Order: sequence, then C-alpha cells, then structure tokens
Amino acid sequence: MSAPRTFSLTPGKRVLYLTKDPERIRRQLAGELTLRMTDLRPDELLDDINTDAMTPAWVCFDYDPAAIARNAYAGLIVNGQRLIPPDALAAGGFEVIVAGAQKGVGSSRETAAQCEVYGGSRLAIASSFAPIHARNNINIGQLMGDHTLIARLEAGEAVALDEFTRGHDAITALIIEAGGLLPFSAKLAKGEITVPPTGTTARPMNLTEKVLAHKLLPGQGEYVKPGDAVLVKVDAGYSHEFTSAQVHWFLAQEYGDDYRLKDPSKFAVFEDHLIYADGVPAMAKYSDKIEELRVRQREFAAKTGVRNFGAKDGVSPGICHQIAREQFIDPGDFVQATDSHTCMGGASGALSWGVGATEYAALAYWGFTPLAVPESIRFELTGALAPGVTAKDVMLYILANHAKREETLNRVMEFGGDGLFALSPDERATLANMATECSARGAIMEVDDVMLDWIAGHRPGVDRAALAAKVVRPDPGAHHDGGVHVIDLATIAPMVATPGNPDRGVASDPKNGALIAGLGRVKLNIAYGGSCTAGKRDDIDMYARVIAEAERAGKPIADGVRFFIQFGSTDVEDYARA
Repeated sequence: MSAPRTFSLTPGKRVLYLTKDPERIRRQLAGELTLRMTDLRPDELLDDINTDAMTPAWVCFDYDPAAIARNAYAGLIVNGQRLIPPDALAAGGFEVIVAGAQKGVGSSRETAAQCEVYGGSRLAIASSFAPIHARNNINIGQLMGDHTLIARLEAGEAVALDEFTRGHDAITALIIEAGGLLPFSAKLAKGEITVPPTGTTARPMNLTEKVLAHKLLPGQGEYVKPGDAVLVKVDAGYSHEFTSAQVHWFLAQEYGDDYRLKDPSKFAVFEDHLIYADGVPAMAKYSDKIEELRVRQREFAAKTGVRNFGAKDGVSPGICHQIAREQFIDPGDFVQATDSHTCMGGASGALSWGVGATEYAALAYWGFTPLAVPESIRFELTGALAPGVTAKDVMLYILANHAKREETLNRVMEFGGDGLFALSPDERATLANMATECSARGAIMEVDDVMLDWIAGHRPGVDRAALAAKVVRPDPGAHHDGGVHVIDLATIAPMVATPGNPDRGVASDPKNGALIAGLGRVKLNIAYGGSCTAGKRDDIDMYARVIAEAERAGKPIADGVRFFIQFGSTDVEDYARA
C-alpha cells in the first residue's frame, strides 16, 4: 500500500514523548499525562537512543515483527526495571514517537525500527537519526520528521508527503512514496513506477563505481558517480539463522506462501551465529526460540533452493563470510548479505556490504536492489610488512588515523598498490573484513594472479580464465571523495585494540588502538585465536609459529590463562589438522 499523499494525526491516537525524565514517560504510558511539543524543549528529550535499547539481543530471537513489537524498548532500564513494559506501545495507541538527537545509534539491527512500526507507529520524530537506522525506517515504511514537524501536526496541519521525500535521492523518494522497499519493488516490477536514468556521462570510475556501473539495469546508462540513484543487479548473497526466518516471513507476507526466488543458486544460508548458544547458561531460557530460528532457516532453504550451509551433527561448517569467499564469491561480483562483515568479500575483488532483513528479502526475490552510489576512499599500500607485523596491525593503524577522523564513514574502502599484492590472500581478507570496524559502507580490492590462484584452488574444476575475465580495475584518473592515502607497510608497528577506560572517558572502541611497544606488561586471562576475521589458514599458521617458538624456549601456557583456537571454516580445520 502506498503512503498517503498527506500525513495528519489520527483522532484518538497518541504521541509518545521519550523524555529524559522517566516519570513523564511512565505517566504517558499510564494515560495520566498528554504532552505536546509546545510543552517541551528538545533538550528535554532522550538523545542517542541505542538500537540495543530499542530491541536487546534477546528480543531478536523472535522473528515475527509483531512479537518483536511486544517488547519495544525493552532495553530502557531505570533502577533495574523496564521503563516501557511489554505491549505498551500498542496498548497506548501511539502513532508517533518523539526523541531527541541521533536516534538509532549502535548496531544496524532492523528490529529497532520494526518494534515501533509493528507497535502502531507511523512517524518517528527526532532532531537527527543515525544513518542506518534511518534507512531501516525508510525500508519498512516509517516516515521521519523533526520537532518542528510534530508541532505543526499537533496544531492540526496535514503535511504533504513531498516534505518527507524532500532531500532524498530519486529512488529513496520513490520508496517512501510506495510505503517501503517491498511495495516499491513490486510496483517497479509491474511498471507502475519508473526510475529515471542517472544522466551521468562518460568519466573515469573507481572500483566501486565500475562494479555498480556494470550491474545497472537496462535504461540507466553506462556510468555512475557518487549520489546517483540506481537499480543494480546483485550477484550473490546470504543470510544466517539470526535473520533467515525473518527474511522468509517478509517474503511470505509480501508475495504469498507460494513465493519463489528467481535465481536461488546465487544465494545461501548459514548456520553459524547461534550454533553454540545452547551451551551458554544465559541463553537457556531462549533455547526454544533459538531452535525455531534454526528450523525456519532450514524450511526457507528447502522451499527456495538456496545453498544450505547448515550444521552437521551440531557442528557449523564455518563462518558465513569465510565460506562465501572460499566457495562462491567471484571478482567483480556485487554481494549483499545480512551480516555486518559481508565486506570480507572485497578481498576477492567483489564489492560487498551488509544489509537488513527487508532489503535482503527484496533483493533475493527480485535479483536487484536500489541504492545511491556511495563515495569511496582509497588506500594505496606500498612496501612490505616487517616480521611480526600483520594485516590486523594495518587496520588498527587505519582505524586510529583515518576512521577516527571519520574519513572512512559510510564510504567504500578501496585497496591497491604493490604493498597489497605483497600480502597473502588471507591477509588481504583481514583488511576487507575490518572495514566494518571503520564504519565504512563496504570494501573492495584490486586483484592479482595470486588471488585468482587462491580462489581457483578452493574450487576444483573452476574456469580460471573465466574468473580472470571478471576482474575489475579502476580507470586512470578516477576520483575518491575520501582521498587517496599512501601507507608504507614497512612503517606499521604491532598494535592492539584497547578495551578503553570509561573512568577517563575513553570508549571501548577499535579506533582507540595502542602500540604494543608502549603497553608494558598486561595480565591475560583468556588468549583467543580466531573470530570472524582471524580464523583463516594464515592466522592458524601464525598461531602455530608463536606456539612453536614458545615450546622451543620452554615457555608453557601461563597458569590462569585459558587458551582457545577457533577455525573459520572446515577447510581451515582440515588444513590445520593435516
């Protein structure tokens, strides 16, 4: 259903003001207090409302947005108690929710927007929104406005839809007018709406732009630039058990229980995020919901025919983005998946980033997705790393010296240069994986014969010449809005991401890296080699070298230290045990 051409407040419905004074919130929920914007100053409203407060992780074990909405704002805790009790939004008849600045910071979870919409909200008001949260609102059809807008609505004005689309690119405006991404896609397929060509003429293009230009749907031209609103073909994607059930639910709701994917061979599901939750005592009370997520993912895979990387005998085949680069991501691909580290595919020369459940459902069904071409930032690597220095140190350097200044924010990180080619394919994957920690949009790298050999070596029978033909290279003179930054790898020193110091106002953030040489002695409780970025073959080799050196020096694992090694995939495990 399309959004109405005007928006006005519904008689009998209410507006909820999320004030810094919790008692005023409680009184609104109890029906004892009705506030208006004229009663408040913006600084009396809650700022920086985190998506984790809107839908804590345990709320996300439900896949039906209506069930999620029952626990909206379950993470707003005052004196050890939930400020907003279950079912409060729906029971209170709230159709507008008003907050302060930077609403929706934190994780990218789409459930934070869903908890409001499926609780009855039609309009979110704040002085500003975190970008990803704003996109999630747009995708599921919740309008957004500022404090001036709500004051006008409370004065009885009907606000034209044009005011909600103003300032957005052409496709985003059409999505808002359609009432969300899924209805937009359906209208587009029926020819009820059209997307105008970009009008961008011939120009040198960087890696990001060239990949997207190659994926343009017919009628949009041959060149793109940052900010262009385009429709692009998606080459590959995947979801996992935390998101597949909701993707399945959205598709059935929008297209009926007998929906089919146009090309399921391009997509996959992974059982990796919750595979070991059963062994965590704190998760025991959610075990039934977790198992239902697993079951529904299997149903989704069986129904659609997507590739199923499910667990066998309770053991996961590996981490989704590691297996994806091993088995099906090719150079030149455009990859979208419901995992924040989808960007790891950039090491293979594929433009890759993560998306929410609604966006993934739409692109899996239609095979294309709408987007505004993102800006890029290029890192030209030269030289070679010194012994004992790794790609993780390079990324910690970039985090501390570029991401901290927000140079990477919402931009695609592009990597090239002789220094890149001096790194192994696994080390390049570390660079791509950690674009997420840089708050980047995604990542992509130039590809050489070493990377092509690596990909072909993981896929017996693959046509290497066909892989080489897919490689995308930047044009001479291509522009990067974030600039080109030359990093001499020989100057990089070993670093660690510090845990921060809340007492001194230092957040726990990977941008707060520190040189190991300046740390002194630090007591360790747990030594863990693995994670989504450090469980590759090369990482295992590094751990083995350190352990071997320690054994030769007669240094056992220290008393009181627990030591773990985790493999990123069964391929890595087989390699380690060979």
